[in-house]
Amino acid sequence: MTARILSGKVVAAAVRERVAADVARLARDGVSVGLATLLVGDDPASHTYVRMKHKDARSVGIESIDVHLDTTSTQEDVNAAVDRLNTDPLVTGMIVQLPLPDHLDGEEAVERVLPTKDADGLHPFNLGRLVLDRPAPLPATPSGVMMILEHYGIEVAGRTAVVVGRSFLVGRPMALMLGARGVDATVVQAHSRTPDLASVCRTADILVTAVGRAGMFDATFVKPGAVVIDVGTNRTDDGLVGDIAFDEVATIAGAVTPVPGGVGPMTRASLLANTVGLAENAARA
Repeated sequence: MTARILSGKVVAAAVRERVAADVARLARDGVSVGLATLLVGDDPASHTYVRMKHKDARSVGIESIDVHLDTTSTQEDVNAAVDRLNTDPLVTGMIVQLPLPDHLDGEEAVERVLPTKDADGLHPFNLGRLVLDRPAPLPATPSGVMMILEHYGIEVAGRTAVVVGRSFLVGRPMALMLGARGVDATVVQAHSRTPDLASVCRTADILVTAVGRAGMFDATFVKPGAVVIDVGTNRTDDGLVGDIAFDEVATIAGAVTPVPGGVGPMTRASLLANTVGLAENAARA
């Protein structure tokens, strides 16, 4: 068996096309769309992610606002920068690029973002609405995974989904979205304390890995024919790799996302979609 490759690049291009049309429509109605990022410090990976987000934003006509604070910035400096973006009429969506330097509180910064400008979908108010199955900007990475499943026509309802990882960035919201009313997967949330993790993963029709350990999931974790979504991004001497042993898993899975080129582009596409949605909400308010 050779797995079907689920390309996030293909899906992200389709999302950007829809977003560009929405931005143009809003512009005709006199509504501007702006995405701001707040980056603290000099982490090379974070700089790369932010640069790519702004490139994507400009490509679809979204105004791009980049705020960069140096590593010595205090929590008060970060909070003040968030407050300025909250009140900036050009900013309809914003993100705090995580992680922040160790001396800063990333959760405090995220919670300071207005829920109505939360392009990452990570504010506690919006996460609470996700729990309640109410409309809200969705966490970008899990939302991107759902877009991949929809684009490729992968049936979710009635299937068993195992999500490995329980972070508030990916694992927890991913489980909520897969089990939401109308999506209707039967969801198992697994983690580092799950006994016999491999056997639990082999029950999955849809397996989502989000642990940040390069090549941890080999073929012994995968049921033949399963859909495997690799959210992990791990930098190694050989480049960027995911949580799964790709070449091995691709011989047994029915479909699999690659790293790079799988979930990563979808995270950025979801940010754009959220930003447009927030602009539409603000225009109606």
